Amino acid sequence: MASSAESNQQTDLGAAVRNGREILLQGFNWESHKNDWWRNLEGKVHDIAKSGFTSVWLPPATQSFSPEGYLPQNLYSLNSSYGSEHLLKALLHKMKQYKVRAMADIVINHRVGTTQGHGGMYNRYDGIPLAWREHAVTSCTGGLGNRSTGDNFNGVPNIDHTQDFVRKDIKAWLQWVRNTVGFQDFRFDFARGYSAKYVKEYIEGAKPIFSVGECWDSCNYSGSSLDYNQDSHRQRVINWIDATGQLSTAFDFTTKGILQEAVKGQFWRLRDSQGKPPGVMGWWPSRAVTFLDNHDTGSTQAHWPFPSNHVMEGYAYILTHPGIPTVFYDHFYDWGAPIHDQIVKLMDLRRRQDIHSRSSIRITEAQPNLYSAIIGEKLCMKIGDGSWCPAGREWTLAASGHKYAVWHK
Repeated sequence: MASSAESNQQTDLGAAVRNGREILLQGFNWESHKNDWWRNLEGKVHDIAKSGFTSVWLPPATQSFSPEGYLPQNLYSLNSSYGSEHLLKALLHKMKQYKVRAMADIVINHRVGTTQGHGGMYNRYDGIPLAWREHAVTSCTGGLGNRSTGDNFNGVPNIDHTQDFVRKDIKAWLQWVRNTVGFQDFRFDFARGYSAKYVKEYIEGAKPIFSVGECWDSCNYSGSSLDYNQDSHRQRVINWIDATGQLSTAFDFTTKGILQEAVKGQFWRLRDSQGKPPGVMGWWPSRAVTFLDNHDTGSTQAHWPFPSNHVMEGYAYILTHPGIPTVFYDHFYDWGAPIHDQIVKLMDLRRRQDIHSRSSIRITEAQPNLYSAIIGEKLCMKIGDGSWCPAGREWTLAASGHKYAVWHK
């Protein structure tokens, strides 16, 4: 039987977001499918829990046309290139024992068909559970359904979420993922591909403890140079969160885009024209999931990577600031013990000083070579090679490394 806290959270969709003390780990990269992944992670659960992560985002666990999991086909099969259903369940069981939540990667924008239908396209799902016909596929990607309510994911059939039968089946599947398989949190893949009102419906139907959407589009650039003002970019993310009934958080792609330019000697970018942090975090910190890299932006895909020699400055920023920070597997486990231990130390400081998603922030410096801020009035930090330290004897240096330092009261 679930503990009372657990069952309360099952009925109270906003509890984790209101609490604001989540720290997430992305528990994979683009190559993880080659490495007996569920077993690898099971061996790390103790360290993950001890480090203070509340939730681990796992790669897509269902059978997929591509080994990485992002071209799903049979949604009810839990045998994937990451490991068998048996190994997945062993991992989830161990995570539950250590009180770390498992976040499912929910890929419901598109689905690879099994048989050819209308127009000779693979837009039917015969012979597997959720045996949909061509009406489940949007007309813009070769099906007989309605037009998409978002952007197209090209090359595969996109699911038509306007169809009642499709939504009913997806809700039943999400409830299975949540209640039978045992995932507690959801990450919505390619959330630009379908209307956010459906995300709201799916969250209400399956009741994950915590949800985050991948609402990724390009920041504002002039040529190859990033614009200082990214208000329209962060507004688009905020509009998406709003349209989920505020039930989902979203990855703060705005902060990532700005921070990875700022660390190259443009720290002035880290204060917007109102004196606030310039990403989604500056406007709606309780819904902003901050991060430096993920399996798309970093790893071997490296579509938009954070500069590797500035990674600890990046973590010194997101782990001391408002918002909901996320640590990337590669940085934590593949870049050596010193990086792992510095990240753990920053996470520990965040918890001990009770910095949370809504903590207050006063930015004290935002110059080309220096950024500093006081957070929650009980932690302060600087990044960059400019010199700065807080005034007053009540501050003690608590952590420092390459171009960063953190003090606490």
